[in-house]
Amino acid sequence: MEYKENVLCYEDYCELRESVGWLLFSKEQTQKALSNSLYTVIAVEDRQTVGMGRLIGDGMYYTIVDIVVQPDYQRRGIGNNIINRILGFVDRETPTGGRSSIQLIAEKGKETFYENLGFKIIPHEFCGSGMRKVIRK
Repeated sequence: MEYKENVLCYEDYCELRESVGWLLFSKEQTQKALSNSLYTVIAVEDRQTVGMGRLIGDGMYYTIVDIVVQPDYQRRGIGNNIINRILGFVDRETPTGGRSSIQLIAEKGKETFYENLGFKIIPHEFCGSGMRKVIRK
C-alpha cells in the first residue's frame, strides 16, 4: 500500500464516496473543497485509489472529513494510517506552546474506530453536543 499526500482528485473522491453509499456534492462544490483542503491523504494499491481523508481548518481548529476506505479494503489498517497521517500533519503545524483542536463527525457505528485513535465522544466533561445544519438547494 502506498500513501500519497495532497493529490486527491475529483474522480477518485467521487468514486470513493460512492463506494460507501455517500451522496455526492455538485462538481463545482467538490472541486472548490478539494482545492481548499489543508491536507489530503490517499491510499493507493495497484494504481487504484482505495482510501482517502481530508483535513480542513484554520490553524487552531481543524476538522477531519471524508475518511473513506473502499469496502473490500476495510479492516486492513488503511483508515488508521490515513487518520494518523492527518494527526501527524496537525502535530507538525501546531507551534510550541500552542494547541490545536481536531473535530470530526463519525458515521453511525464507526465511533469506536475513532475512540481507539484518541477521539472522545461528545458531550463529555468539557464539551456539549456536536451539532450540524445542512442547507439544500
